Parts: sequence; C-alpha cells; structure tokens
Amino acid sequence: MCGIAGFISKKSGEEDELRIRVRRMSDRLVHRGPDDAGAWVDPKSGVALGFRRLSIVDLSEAGHQPMISACGRYVMVFNGEVYNAPELRPELENLGHRFRGHSDSEVMLASFVQWGIRAAIERFVGMFAFALWDREERALHLVRDRLGIKPLYYGKIRGTLLFGSELKALLAHPDFEAVIDRGALALQMRYGYIPQPFSIYKDIAKVPPGTIVTVRTGADGACSLELQTYWSARQIVESGDANQFNGSEQDAIDQLDQLLRESVRLRMNADVPLGAFLSGGIDSSLVVALMQAQSKRPVKTFTIGFLEAGHNEAIHARKVAAHLGTNHTELYIGPDEALAVIPKLPSLFDEPFADSSQIPTYLVSALARTQVTVSLSGDGGDELFGGYNEYLVARKLWKAVGWTPQRGRSLLSRSVTAVRLPRSRAVTAETRLGALRI
Repeated sequence: MCGIAGFISKKSGEEDELRIRVRRMSDRLVHRGPDDAGAWVDPKSGVALGFRRLSIVDLSEAGHQPMISACGRYVMVFNGEVYNAPELRPELENLGHRFRGHSDSEVMLASFVQWGIRAAIERFVGMFAFALWDREERALHLVRDRLGIKPLYYGKIRGTLLFGSELKALLAHPDFEAVIDRGALALQMRYGYIPQPFSIYKDIAKVPPGTIVTVRTGADGACSLELQTYWSARQIVESGDANQFNGSEQDAIDQLDQLLRESVRLRMNADVPLGAFLSGGIDSSLVVALMQAQSKRPVKTFTIGFLEAGHNEAIHARKVAAHLGTNHTELYIGPDEALAVIPKLPSLFDEPFADSSQIPTYLVSALARTQVTVSLSGDGGDELFGGYNEYLVARKLWKAVGWTPQRGRSLLSRSVTAVRLPRSRAVTAETRLGALRI
C-alpha cells in the first residue's frame, strides 16, 4: 500500500511553504510507503500533492510519484493497483502513447488523456484511491475504487480542502481542527465502526466507494464540490444485469472457478516477494490453492497460532499448507503478545474500530512483512458467499416469514424501519455531504 495526501488552499503561500506542509502530511503516512516520497505544488492554484510509496510494480525512478502525464495536463498521486494495466498498455501504445516505465500509474495517466476520466476509471480493474489534478480545468478529482477497498478521507477546514489516505495525514495540516462528530460516534456505538461517508471528525468524510469527488477552483480562489457515482452494486443488482446467467449448475461452477483463478492471477502481479495469509478456513485456503496452482515455486504462507486450543486455527492451516506444498511459516503467541498490541491500536486505526480480528491481523501482517512485501488474504469471501452466521440466521428468518403475503411483509417492514434515532443523534449522508460543500 502507499499513502497519498494533499490540499487546496485559498490562502496565498510560497512554494516552499506549501511543499513543507504537504510533506508533513505525507510523512505521517511513512508506514504505508517506506520506500520513496514525493511532493508537487502549484502556488498559483494553492494545490499541493504528497506521496509515500511502497514499491510493488516498477521499482525504478519511472514509478516515482507525484506523476505528471506526458502531455503535462494531469498530476496524480495514487494508492493501490490497477491489475489490468498490462492489458490496457498495448491498446494505448497502438493509439500513439509512449511509456518510460511499466508502472500502472503511467498507464492510468495515459488512459485519462485518451478516454477521459470517468471512461478510463470504468475500464480499470483493481483497488485504488487517487487524487488527480487537472491543470487545464483547475479541478481536483478524488476517486475511490468500486468496493472502497482503499481508504480516502476529505473535508474542508478553515477554507482549505484537505484529503489523505488516513486521518493522521489531515491532522498534520495546521488548519485541521480535531472536533469529534457526536453523530458519527453514535453510529460507532450502533455498528461497531463508523460507516462511510462519515468519519469520527466533524466536517471530514470518507469518499464513498465507486465515487468521484470533484473540487473545482475558480480564478478568484472560490471552490465548488460535486459527487458522481461511476459504479453501484445496488444499481447493478436492481437493473438485473447481475442475474443473467442461464447455464447449468456445472456451468456455474466452471465459470466461478475461471473467475476466481483469473482474479487471483491478476493480484499476483508484483516485482517484489509475494505471499498469503492462511487461516485454514475455506476463503484463505481457496486463495492459496489458486495461487499455488499458478505459481512456479512454493507460495509463502503465514499463520498466527494461539496457545488456547479453542481459538487456534494454526493446526488446520498447517494441514492445508502441507497438502498444497507451500513454504509455510507460523508463529504461536500467548496473552502477553496479544496484550502488547493494544497500546498500538490508536496509532494503527484512525477511528474507533470494534473488531476483535484487528489484533491477529496486525500480528500476521508483521510476521509476513519479515519475508514478503505483498500478501493476499481471504477477506471479502464471507460477504460474497454468505459465510457469516448472520446470513444463516437471515435464511431461517425468511423460512419463518416467507410464507406471509407481500402486504403483510410490507407492513412488518414499515413497522421496523419506523424506529428512528433521536433527532439530536441522527445524521444522514445528505447532511454530512451538504456540510462539506465549498
């Protein structure tokens, strides 16, 4: 992962001053990008872009960011990876584009020049969060991937538009005011985390998944802000485009196998050591199996084990690793090692986060980092394939009420959704985004 940060300020400032401020912001993200750093500023527009790099693809100077398009129009800082960049590159070369290196960042910039911003984003397959400054239109585009895998925060404080991969980058700007949003705190108590587009701080939001946030600046320094959704899972499902499969059960199995293999193959593209987290469960075991099937050498796998038998999954992971023939590493920890992580959590997470998996996730990540730079995991499998207990409960509930006529179910639904939070605590996406209008 990499770290991006920056701002647009209506206040006049010298180039050196803007550069110092944005470097302070990006340096708060050194843990995301220890390999390289960069900054680009335009004093006339009050724009500053900062970057911290974790080198994964194209380790040369040709992958340095902020990166400027060949035509000079666009300047970008980018966190993530566009997996189909190798397929887009020859298409762009046939259209006359030339490349200095082989980074996906360079392919992205050429895509914006060739097809326009939204059309290019719709072609990208990957996980990403990036800031793109259009020097011609005097517009900053903040973009997040379809599912919101990569984080991106933004907001306006004292006339300055701030953005960054993590809130700690925004905290480093002198205009930032760390005022707790009580409405977001209520959401945290309700859900165990703070859902997008909200954040723990007042006037700061998360860029919603599948969204382009565009900040336009005028010659007088005034700004306007607009949000544009370029992809929505709900719209796809409701439109019926996701339900067009008419094959047999075996056809579905074969197609799913093909999709999973291709998905894993794309994510194995790296110029640095690659590995995988392995818990022994279905999700991570499947990912590792597909990695090993497409690798010429044993995949490096990592597992955290617990001394308490009731919580220990390392035994299952070890059996899977032996079956697949991976290069397996496991680390057993006790209560002391787990407790030692707790004081670090406030610096690891920008917001309150009530997920017990955060401790073993940190430990297995630290273990993997001793040998590899990139690790694949089974995250997202339960959401996509209904693996959580909640889904099983929902199925039982449907069996209990599914026989009820539609009119009766609608009445029951309205009765449940009629319960609201007190007005003083209720906060909506419209309220939050309205407060961020510049």
